[in-house]
Amino acid sequence: MEQPIKKSIFYRDKHRPQFHYSPPENWMNDPNGMVYFEGEYHLFYQYYPEKTVWGPMHWGHAVSKDLIHWENLPIALYPDDLGHIFSGSAVVDWSNTSGLGKDGQPPLIAIFTHHEMELEKVGTNNHQYQSIAFSHDNGRSLIKYSGNPVLPNLNNIKDFRDPKVIWDKIRKHWLMVLATTDHSKFYSSKNLIDWTHLSNWGSPYGEHNGVWECPDLFPMRVEETGEEKWVLLQSINPGGLNGGSATQYFVGDFDGEKFILDEKFEKEVTNGHAIWIDYGRDNYAGVTWSDIPDEDGRRIFIGWMSNWDYSQTVPTERWRNAMTIPRRLALAQVNGKYRVISHPVKELEKLRGKFIDIESQIVSNNSILIEKKQLNVSQAEVILTIDLEGTSSTVFGIELSNGKGAVYQFGYEIANQQFFSDRSRSFSEVFSDKFSVKPALAPRFSTDQELLLHCFIDASSIEIFIDNGSVVMTETFFPNEDFNQLSLFCNDGQVQLVSGIAYELSSIW
Repeated sequence: MEQPIKKSIFYRDKHRPQFHYSPPENWMNDPNGMVYFEGEYHLFYQYYPEKTVWGPMHWGHAVSKDLIHWENLPIALYPDDLGHIFSGSAVVDWSNTSGLGKDGQPPLIAIFTHHEMELEKVGTNNHQYQSIAFSHDNGRSLIKYSGNPVLPNLNNIKDFRDPKVIWDKIRKHWLMVLATTDHSKFYSSKNLIDWTHLSNWGSPYGEHNGVWECPDLFPMRVEETGEEKWVLLQSINPGGLNGGSATQYFVGDFDGEKFILDEKFEKEVTNGHAIWIDYGRDNYAGVTWSDIPDEDGRRIFIGWMSNWDYSQTVPTERWRNAMTIPRRLALAQVNGKYRVISHPVKELEKLRGKFIDIESQIVSNNSILIEKKQLNVSQAEVILTIDLEGTSSTVFGIELSNGKGAVYQFGYEIANQQFFSDRSRSFSEVFSDKFSVKPALAPRFSTDQELLLHCFIDASSIEIFIDNGSVVMTETFFPNEDFNQLSLFCNDGQVQLVSGIAYELSSIW
């Protein structure tokens, strides 16, 4: 058996994140096949091992015991006669419904899209279909099923991909959601091999100005009431609110055959409107882990931290693109409306090192909160609480800078109740005319008088969890030198900072 890929000096590359997952080298995009099994979180992903741009897709592979520290493993799936290996999911077949188990042990089953490039080149629309592979050794090797594809493309649908499969505990069968051009299709199976079409869902809800991709469907309990609702994640490219690719979500019910949008949520997502899992420009194709133990009970999500508008041209040399930090998803009511809430997973706290308390203060114009001599702000977690009642400034926020002219700003416009992320001065070279066309915008859902900002800064990215995660913005940037200073700014008036704390986070590599 091939040995795990060892850690290397590659993880000291310029712009390389230190507590986000990225492959040792070359191209990566969508997270795939995320499953928990035998004490390990598996992260498969779209991978091209030859270059730092998209190419014939493989499944890369990494595992973790704590969601934070990752062990790189050899490539899990290679292209074959049926095509490239596009996105998909993985499950543990606990009852061996597939018959692919061995010696009384349940198999780990990967469900993925085969994409036949030659068929696509000649202009046919039946070049994508669904296949499976199975493992008897904790995912270290995946054996492709001899009867592939298990779900052929009989209706010649051009975009017919990215199967996400879960076990429906109520109906006692497997449930698949599949992205098909501009809507979702639902299928069921007793054995992961023979699939029956249940229904379609999509129009007229949400954003359709692009191709739907990488869906996910799962039940969740509403925090305030305990009632069960179903959440459908649906990525789209292009069509994101702030340009390029992004992931929208829908809240409703599932009756075993059809997804029924909640009537209150329906009013918010008709006529091209959408609610987004992340309002930044760099969280795409995110889905959740399967088979998290019941005693844990979390719904854990991770996304690809990039955007198809510019992902192939960002100024990294040996590697290209990373994943977001893992997030615990929750379903809550914010001002009477259903919202999927994102929380950084608690395991991240293990990375906390030295810290500084940021004192309560009234800020006029600009105040430096963290300097390089205090801690490494380019590898940090920062939590700030702002009193809006005591704030008279119309526009305020946080600013990252490095003394060499690179600046990134995240701010809040009180009159519009709108957040913005401005990275127009955050990079040292122009690598795409789409990277910084205008600031990314996000609404505020909460009406609380305290504004809570929970930020994770990692070399070339920031993830900002706003108001306990009811809004998130994830943005990448590529400064000429790592940012080393964080300030609180305001354009007029003053800002009341109630409290703050900053932690330097250790590298996972």
